[in-house]
Amino acid sequence: MSWHPQYRSSKFRHVYGKPASKDKCYDCVPITHSVHDNHFCAVNPHFIAVVTECAGGGAFLVIPIQQTGKLDPHYPKICGHKGNVLDIKWNPFNDFVIASCSEDTTVKIWDIPKDLLTKNITNPKKELLGHARRVGLIEWHPTANNILFSSGYDYKIMIWNLDNKEAVILNPVKILDAHKDVVLSMSFNTDGSLLATACRDRKIRLIDPRAGTVLQEASYKSHRVNKVLFLGNMKKLFSTGTSRWNNRQIALWDQNDLSMPLLEEDLDGSSGLLFPFYDSDTHMLYVAGKGDGNIRYYEISPEKPYLNYLMEYRSHLPQKGIGMMPKRGLEVSACEIFRFYKLIPAKSLIEPISMIVPRWSESYQEDIYPLTTGDKPALTAQEWLNGINKGPLLVSLRPGSGAVNSLPQFLEPEPLMKTTDLSQPQGWGGRMPLEDMQKPSETEDSRKRPKVQEKFLKNERTWLSNGFDIFERPPPKNENELLQMFYQQQEEIRRLREMVNQRNVQIKQLELELKNLCTNTGRY
Repeated sequence: MSWHPQYRSSKFRHVYGKPASKDKCYDCVPITHSVHDNHFCAVNPHFIAVVTECAGGGAFLVIPIQQTGKLDPHYPKICGHKGNVLDIKWNPFNDFVIASCSEDTTVKIWDIPKDLLTKNITNPKKELLGHARRVGLIEWHPTANNILFSSGYDYKIMIWNLDNKEAVILNPVKILDAHKDVVLSMSFNTDGSLLATACRDRKIRLIDPRAGTVLQEASYKSHRVNKVLFLGNMKKLFSTGTSRWNNRQIALWDQNDLSMPLLEEDLDGSSGLLFPFYDSDTHMLYVAGKGDGNIRYYEISPEKPYLNYLMEYRSHLPQKGIGMMPKRGLEVSACEIFRFYKLIPAKSLIEPISMIVPRWSESYQEDIYPLTTGDKPALTAQEWLNGINKGPLLVSLRPGSGAVNSLPQFLEPEPLMKTTDLSQPQGWGGRMPLEDMQKPSETEDSRKRPKVQEKFLKNERTWLSNGFDIFERPPPKNENELLQMFYQQQEEIRRLREMVNQRNVQIKQLELELKNLCTNTGRY
């Protein structure tokens, strides 16, 4: 019997998965038959990209996110690779730029037009040539603009600066040569100062990417790792893999001590790879298995037992790969906190699955949508290469709200006291006598009183409803009037709560803006 209670108080305990209806799915999509262990799908608020079958080379499709239903069999492709495409990733700071890597040893950067594609795209914006063997993984830096990491079967990780104006880049800015086998997974911490890798030699490594040094190395024998993931700012790593008895296994690690896992748990005896996804806003962890139809989800806590099982989304349709929508593309009016795009090659179908928190209210739910990562970079490529670290710039998901790095417009407060003229003589060596100090404040108070009274009268008028003051209106005469008054008071309470929530968001925005300004001034 576990020492921790069986039931926990959590706002995400009843999260459920809701598959999209047939007309909201993407049908007749020729999904790749490659056996490479990758997602094969990348999503942003404008497009969904999926690796597809293509004769005589590698290709992928880019479909507008709203273009659901059956896909035209002659729909244009991005087909500039000479070998199978193994991984695709959207630029987190530009929804119209995507990177792809292939068995032809190249990495290519593509510009996607804002209008509908009318013909195949074969000429990339940039081509990165550095790997000696096929390239299996690519990752964009989470906070620095135009920094791309690529990993190949030559056991090397290369860092590319895409601010380089050349169309063909031959030399990366840095080569990480710390692995003795193929890198299976890469993950950054929140500010991108650390890189965690999972290698085919069964080891997890924690690397400083700019120095190229290995800070930590896990050689735990009973956990053969396949995928590794940073858990936001919790200073923990999560990994999926297999046990000695070939059971699928998950493990939780302390970032500062990789000698032993904090937690180790066998899931089942299936053979498909487990893909982990982490939502740092809700501290929820999702685990989807290749070849499975289900998605398990957990809640991460900083203390024991660390990993709290919530629920499991079940489906009879197995997934080959899976993509995820960034938080800024979610439907907040439906209390959607995560969205997957499930690749089902048996039916040539891409099925969106929304993870929803059940709520009765239709208003914006502040508690499940904290400030989240936006689409603006915190650093330039050169700043990051010079050694500067900075967390992501955050935005609010509330409809109509702006980015955190833009200050809200407020009226300038009136000064409480006029500034004293330093040229005037003052008593006691420049100090103002106490009596003289009190006089300006008294006059200011007398000036302030009419203004305060005017504001109070204006506020009083806002409480008027249907010609009556809601505090002094006559009592209701019948049940209908009583219900009407009740509903009006409920609406007033809801409006006041919205005002308080807006003020809280503005306060958080100002605090983060001040923090960003302090960081910038400290840097210079």
